[in-house]
Order: sequence, then structure tokens, then C-alpha cells
Amino acid sequence: MKISMKDGSVKEYVFEEAEGKEAFRHTTAHVLAQAVKRLYPNTKCGIGPAVEDGFYYDFDFEFDFTLSHLNELENEMRRIVKESIPLKRFTLDREEAITLMSQKNEPYKVELIRDLPENAEISFYQQGEYVDLCAGPHVLNTNLIKAFKLTVIAGAYWRGNETNKMLTRIYGTSFPKSSELDEYLKRLEEIKKRDHRRLGKELELFTIMDEGPGFPFFLPKGMVLKNLLVDYWRKIHTREGYVEIATPIMLNRELWETSGHWDHYRENMYTSIIDETEYAIKPMNCPGGMLVYKLKPHSYRDLPIRMGELGVVHRHEKSGTLHGLMRVRSFTQDDAHIFMTKEQIPDEIKGVIRLIDEVYSKFGFKYHVELSTRPENSIGSDEDWILATDGLRKALDDLRMPYIVNEGDGAFYGPKIDFHLEDSIGRTWQCGTIQLDFQLPLRFEAKYIGADGEKHRPIMIHRVVFGSIERFIGILIEHFEGKFPLWLAPVQVKILPISVKFSDYAISVMNELKQIGIRCELDTRDEKIGYKIREAQLDKIPYMLVIGQNEIDSNAVSVRSRDMGDKGTIRICDFKQLIMDELEQ
Repeated sequence: MKISMKDGSVKEYVFEEAEGKEAFRHTTAHVLAQAVKRLYPNTKCGIGPAVEDGFYYDFDFEFDFTLSHLNELENEMRRIVKESIPLKRFTLDREEAITLMSQKNEPYKVELIRDLPENAEISFYQQGEYVDLCAGPHVLNTNLIKAFKLTVIAGAYWRGNETNKMLTRIYGTSFPKSSELDEYLKRLEEIKKRDHRRLGKELELFTIMDEGPGFPFFLPKGMVLKNLLVDYWRKIHTREGYVEIATPIMLNRELWETSGHWDHYRENMYTSIIDETEYAIKPMNCPGGMLVYKLKPHSYRDLPIRMGELGVVHRHEKSGTLHGLMRVRSFTQDDAHIFMTKEQIPDEIKGVIRLIDEVYSKFGFKYHVELSTRPENSIGSDEDWILATDGLRKALDDLRMPYIVNEGDGAFYGPKIDFHLEDSIGRTWQCGTIQLDFQLPLRFEAKYIGADGEKHRPIMIHRVVFGSIERFIGILIEHFEGKFPLWLAPVQVKILPISVKFSDYAISVMNELKQIGIRCELDTRDEKIGYKIREAQLDKIPYMLVIGQNEIDSNAVSVRSRDMGDKGTIRICDFKQLIMDELEQ
């Protein structure tokens, strides 16, 4: 398909290419906006870009726009597609552009024009009676937009600023073929079914209350899950020679100025005044880790020092970006900072890569790796950046690990390796990261005594495996659809006596299982056994043990597996062995 590019040229792309997909979906956003203006002429338009998996457009309606209006809009969009309206690009000077958008009563567009640089080219796209301020790209005719669907409406502050008016954002997606749209919509249903916010509530894992938007409350079962992850983290890090520290949640402004966060991250930090001194609640753990390193002098013989911290950090996120456990304002970061010599870089990087691989494999995640290099806005010498980037590249090459290079996408203080894991329905999540940092040790004047008796500056690795433990839990909930593997299930066994008269035996079974460390619950309610089983299945319990007179007589239990169904009557000793064998796998 032919695409009208941002520079006014026309090029040929297919939908599968990024440029083709962007133009196709950006055009669909314009079709949506044209439909809105036809049906509701007094509506004012904001912006309508293509985004991953689709597009959105922000509107200022004069009425309460709801999901019930989407069907009417889709029908109008189909009429526009059938009209085969060509899209034509043209440019105007600043005053002409402002006049045009003012005449069309589009104040948001006028504001955008006024904010453009003086020498900027101001381009528009026209399709029929509809004209939109837009840089492009676009396909050349609406008749290409064969398959589309409006999916969600949400609130969005104009230009992302909470002091501005809340607009209505309409999301949608589009594809060249109906079959591709159908496949995508099925995937959306699967995502909806796995939504960690719904499952978190149903399985009583966590909640977020009106009293603290973005600050999750973990419920008893959720705390079991969180603590299991923490215990696993501590076990493997102890094995790998890490020491664990804990640094204060609040430190004074001077520290954050030294680290550079005050200049580069101030808008995301919560602050307070203590004894007339300004303090900040930590958004990151690394400056505290630097202070711990500097507590005493170090020799090259001490290095590497692998220092881990499960630190609770706080970051100010805009309310519109908050999303369950995936985007919060307070979370536990499984940080570690490794202090080392230049010669130790490759081996330490390889050690971290192996650790991350082990963790993701345990949860059944596939992943791919990206190496991000020096960005334009960076600090440090060319020599340091070359050494750091080569160190990361060598570690990946030595492990024969495939990776993609993202030129210019590193942190401002150093290059990094990012791990993008893939969940059970094909979505990717960036979790683990390894960042080489020459700058923080310099800012904090960190030293070690080398073999030559002289002072040297250590190199620092920042790395996380889970990333945010809260976010990782959200990913796990959706990955497993709440059906956690046995070792991770908050409740591993639910014991279901057929009637209350079998409660004593059920309690003895529960006690036997608890003695070998199995997490059990007992349902002694006076309800029918079918009802109890259905509830346990909805709670996604790995094993259900049904107990009646036959089981008492044979010192056994009737076993139902969440994943494999009815396994029949099994002696208690054999069931204990079965469950322990599964936990050891």
C-alpha cells in the first residue's frame, strides 16, 4: 500500500512493516474523528496517534459519551470507508493554520499550532469535509481500512497534564483483513479473562483502595505469594554470594543532589521537611547502596562485592497511568549493586545473566535480550562508554546468547542489557535489566586500593531480576491465569469433608499435611460437596481432597487435581509422597 509520509513523499509499504502499520492505524484514527464530527458536529478534537496494537483519539464531547455510542460510531466509520475518500496533504503558514482551525472551532488544534517552533512546517490532511492538523503518515484512501473495532473508552487529561480538562479517549484497532481482526479480538478476550486486577480480587491476593491510589494492599494469600518470591530470591542470591542490606526509605536532599536524581528525577519524587531540612522518599535504592559501600575502605581483594536489597521505593506516577500492580506508586525493587574492577566486568555480567535465566526458566518464561548503547544525552568519557559496552557485548557473546542492539537507548550513565520475557499468550514484559555505571562511583568518590597500592574507582552494576516484585506478581497472575504451580500456590490443598461428621478425620489429614509444610485449608461448612468442589475450583486450588466414610475406613483421601481431574482414592501416605515429589520437580 502507498503511504503519504511526513515529508510529503509517497512510499510503498506493507502492513507488516512498522511504517505501514503506523500509517494504516493513524488513518483509522482520522476515520474515527471524521465519524465523530459527522455525528456530533460540536465535538472538539484533541490528538489521535497510532499506538502499539491500535490507535486512539481524544475528544471533548458536549455530552456524556459512553460505550453505548461506539456502535453508532463504527457504523458511520464503515460508511466513510465505503465512500473511498482520498487523503490529501497540504501545508499552511502559522497564521493561515490558526485561522483555519479557529474557523472550525478546534481550540486544541490552535493550541498545538501556537506551541510549534517558529520555523516548523505546519501540515494538514484532508479527507472529504474533514481536515486535521497532522504530520502523517497516512494511507492514500479510506477504502483500505477494511477491518476495525472500537474497543475501550477512557478519560485522559489534555496533553497529559492533570491541571487540564479531562477528555474522552476512544481506543480502537484495525487490520487489512477481517481474519486478523478476529484473531486479535479473541486475544483481547483472553487478556480480559486473565486481568490480574479481577483475579487479584477474586483470589483475595491484593486490593487497591480509594484511600491510596497506586499503593497496593496485600491480603493474607497475596502475602504468602509475595513471601514465596522473596524467599526464593534470598535463597538463590545467598547461593551466588550476595549479601543483603536495607537502606532507609527517606534520605536528605544533599544525597539526591550528589546522585543526580534531584536534577534528573525530581518530578517523580515525594519530599518532606524534617528539622528544617528537605528530605526525599527514595525512588531508587542505589544511592543508599553507595553509602553502605563507603562505610569502610576496600581492597581489590574484597571485590567483587555483590550487595542485594529488597527495597521499597516510591515514585510519583500520574493518576491516569496507574494500572493495578503493573503501574503503582510504591513497590519493592529486587535491586542488587555489584562493585568490581574493570577486569571483573565480563564474569560478573555473565553471572547475572545466568541468574536471570535460571529465574525466568523456573516460571516457564521465554525471553529475548536487548543491548542498549550510548544515548545522545549521556555523561562520561568515550573511553568509559566503550569499555562498558564492550564488557556487556563480550558477556553476551561468550554465552552465545542472541541479542538485539538498540542504538542510543542506554541509560544516561551507562549501557544496559534488558530482558523481555514472554508470557503464556505471547505478550512481552521488560523485567530484568543489567546496567553498567561508571558515573555514580565517581559522583560519590568511591574507592578501592588496587594491587599497586594506589586508589582506584570501582565499576558498578545495577541489576534487577523481578524488577518490581508487585509488577512481577501481576505478570504471574496473568501468565498462569491465577492457576499457580504447586510451589507458588498460596493454598496448595483444600480439604472437603462431605459432611460435618467427617470433620475430625479431615482435621487429622490437614495436620499431617501441615507437618510436612503443605499449605492447607479446611472447608467444614454445611454445604453440598458439589458446591464446595466448584468453589475450590474457582479458587484455582491445585488439589482438593474429598473425605467421606469410605476414605475414613481405608485411611485414604479422594483426590481431585485442578489440572488433571479426578485421580481416585489414594492412601494418605501415598498422597503425601505424590505432592512432595511434585514440589521437588
